[in-house]
Amino acid sequence: MRIATSQFQATMTRGLQDNQSKLASLTARMASGNKIQVPSDDPVTAVRLSRLNREEALIGQYRDNISNIKIRLSSNESYLQSMVNDITQSHDLLVWAADGSNTTEDLQSMVNTMTSLRDSIFYSANEKDQQGNYVFSGTLTSTPALTYDATAPAGSRYTYTGNTGDQKSVIGNGITQTINENVSGLETLLNQMDATIDALSQPGVKATDTTLQSVISANMDGAESTMDQLASKIANIGGSQNIMETLDGNHANVSLSNQTAILNLGSLDMTEAATELNGYNNALQASYKAYSKITNLSLFNVL
Repeated sequence: MRIATSQFQATMTRGLQDNQSKLASLTARMASGNKIQVPSDDPVTAVRLSRLNREEALIGQYRDNISNIKIRLSSNESYLQSMVNDITQSHDLLVWAADGSNTTEDLQSMVNTMTSLRDSIFYSANEKDQQGNYVFSGTLTSTPALTYDATAPAGSRYTYTGNTGDQKSVIGNGITQTINENVSGLETLLNQMDATIDALSQPGVKATDTTLQSVISANMDGAESTMDQLASKIANIGGSQNIMETLDGNHANVSLSNQTAILNLGSLDMTEAATELNGYNNALQASYKAYSKITNLSLFNVL
């Protein structure tokens, strides 16, 4: 069987090109340490790696969300605790004010302290986050949680202008976490404090005045009720923090497992690759030698 010189040269050229291509691909994989450069290198493994990387990206987002939520809830907890502290002080002051032995001067001396506590609670309720959004307005983050109308009569100047909607963030597959709180109901306490301040400010106020005692009693009940309400919110935040801490630990374990699998599936076995590289180099050298030898043959070599 005779083979034309051009056919032989074309066949050898294709063989050398294929060998060079495989050698270049293997060299690139050895340089990167990755088993797969393009999906066609190993389609099945490429699909598995794609799924693992996608899951790893989701877990990373879940963990970022958890980290951001924990910071936000921690801030909310601090603001709520500040309000509880102020309400506790106001309650202690009300207990003193309810004492029938107080003089007019005693009662009126409580006005400044009670006013400061009322204003402090109002200020804390209208706290904003770093983006300038109101923290305790529910989902109406651009609206103050509480508003004050100076033209209204004492006892009705404060209004809750937020809502009770929940903002939620995804922290796991099918798992969401509420990231906000509202202070609906706090306006009632502020109005009671405002009414108490007005009553204590009246000229010649008497500790035995039944109207004053009624206002103080209502304010004390409101303070206790509001403290219980805010304490419950603080407890819920603590519970949420614990849950997210556990969930974040679970995500970390899954992430570690994924990273190990990605490493095992995607890393190149250098020992095997070195052996394969040596084989390609030997084959390439042999091909060049054979090509050179054959191209120098003629009929005179066999006569």
